[in-house]
Amino acid sequence: MEPVRLQKFLARAGVASRRASEELIASGRVSVNGEVVREMGTKIDPACAVVELDGARVTLPEEHAVLMLNKPAGYLSAMSDAHGGRCVSELVPTDRFAGLFPVGRLDKDTTGLLLFTNDGELGNALIHPRHHVPKTYRALVSGQVGERALETLRSGVVLEDGLTQPAEVELLERQPKHTLLEITIYEGRNRQIRRMGEAVGHPVRKLERIALGPLSLSDLEAGTWRLLSEEEHRALLAASGLSRDRMK
Repeated sequence: MEPVRLQKFLARAGVASRRASEELIASGRVSVNGEVVREMGTKIDPACAVVELDGARVTLPEEHAVLMLNKPAGYLSAMSDAHGGRCVSELVPTDRFAGLFPVGRLDKDTTGLLLFTNDGELGNALIHPRHHVPKTYRALVSGQVGERALETLRSGVVLEDGLTQPAEVELLERQPKHTLLEITIYEGRNRQIRRMGEAVGHPVRKLERIALGPLSLSDLEAGTWRLLSEEEHRALLAASGLSRDRMK
């Protein structure tokens, strides 16, 4: 196999994102062929190098898997929870695909499209700001949203962590006590849609993610998952700036 940088190997193995893998290396927790490695530029041959993290062998998965889950409300976007909360890991086949982890997160009350993969590099690329992978939500908000609020949502909302990037906002339905919006954003701040709604005076009552990049939730039932098709996988790699040859 072609030599790769150690942090890239760790990311592909699903250990952590590439940046987090660099931190693991710098902290002296990673060894190659029995020797601790701290240098970031170190390259290894994945076919023969023995890589360990905290003394445990790290290997590449036999195949990269990408799953789509329709996350129901009430589940944390985590593989485990120290307080015993229900986690999305209960809903996907972790015994069938080693090293699965959720790509990004949806808060506990948000439903909809959540990806899982054991490809750390893909997971990191999808959430990296430079790729601007679009995320589309259907949001039911309180009150009648007027044109001024719609324009603010579209052009940028001032939040405590700065001005949001321009968003695409479509008015789907306006009722006396609520408004249904479809919102597409190109960044991934914590609870961003909910905070945007609060900022314009229309708190979010219900939130569902219906699309991520080239992928659509379609008719996948709540609480169920499916593997991406080969075509979807290739489109996702392209959207994240990665080579389609990674599927081989």
